[in-house]
Amino acid sequence: MMVDKYDPANWSIAWEQVGGAALEVAVAVGVAYALYRVVFMLVGRLTQLSETQIDELIVGRVRKPVKWAFIAIAVTLVAQGNAELRAVWEPLARFLRPALLGWIAYTLVKALTAALELRLELSDDPVAMRSRRTRIAVLSRTATFTIIFITVGLMLLGIPAVRDIGTTLLASAGLAALAVGAAAQPALKSLIAGLQVALTEPFRLGDLVRVDGETGRIEEIRLSFITVRTWDERVLVVPTSRFLDQSFENWSRQNERLTGPVFLHLDPATDVKPIRAEFERYVDAHPLFDHRNRTLLVTEAYPESVELRLTVSAETIAVLWQLRCELREHMLDWLRTEMPDALIRHRLEVPNGHPKAGEP
Repeated sequence: MMVDKYDPANWSIAWEQVGGAALEVAVAVGVAYALYRVVFMLVGRLTQLSETQIDELIVGRVRKPVKWAFIAIAVTLVAQGNAELRAVWEPLARFLRPALLGWIAYTLVKALTAALELRLELSDDPVAMRSRRTRIAVLSRTATFTIIFITVGLMLLGIPAVRDIGTTLLASAGLAALAVGAAAQPALKSLIAGLQVALTEPFRLGDLVRVDGETGRIEEIRLSFITVRTWDERVLVVPTSRFLDQSFENWSRQNERLTGPVFLHLDPATDVKPIRAEFERYVDAHPLFDHRNRTLLVTEAYPESVELRLTVSAETIAVLWQLRCELREHMLDWLRTEMPDALIRHRLEVPNGHPKAGEP
């Protein structure tokens, strides 16, 4: 028996079914929303009893995705008893369910990252803080990449054509694995390099490094590249694997305390003792000196000059740079005033005078 779809009676029945399904969905959404409000009201009261702000931060981040998850679960339960609604809802649910799960996992990772960074602000050790910040940054980005990758994969599996392609590829899994491995080699190498950086910590956020002849601080660590901010505000973008495959200098690996030199090139006939005395007097009285290392050595002797290395130390790299600049300026001023003959000059000596020197 054929049903006339243009029959007004059939239209009336169809609208009644649509209206009933819409009413059921509305009731289910209302109940889910009320349950969500009750649950988070209780959770909010529990978080208020805690002295830390971390639990409130996490709860605040996951509220929105959990709300939509409650609603999706309610609609799914209603659809189980309504064939027409299930026919419409299930194709959408194949995308929504993995998307909501991925959204919840993503917000949890971001909330935990923010909570850990909040705890770092209470640390007094700058080296330990940079170390933890580096691990948090790299591991959170790795987790985020993994969550997005899995979520998109699950959503694509909801498409019948894509699922059929995946089933066909299983028959040639060996070739598929080789092809995927070859195509994803750069991404996997970057991912592994990022994990190595997080676990072995050859450098941290804020470390002062010298790479490719440039010196700067680690500003950002990503899975595929590292950004280094130089003193003149340029940004070097260096592949992560570059730091693991080749050598580089890390000037703040353990702490920021460093020793730096100031070189003076003077006349070979210079008396070094008064210069050493002035150097020690000036450095000992300088507020930037940390009293760890203060040495003056004659490191080289050339036919027309001698090289003096004045070594000083300071608590941080920036302070050491300032101290070296001020020391260099002071010693040059002192030499010009107190020992001008120590400064190198190119002179021409004529024994017993030149016979024409006195002629007009």
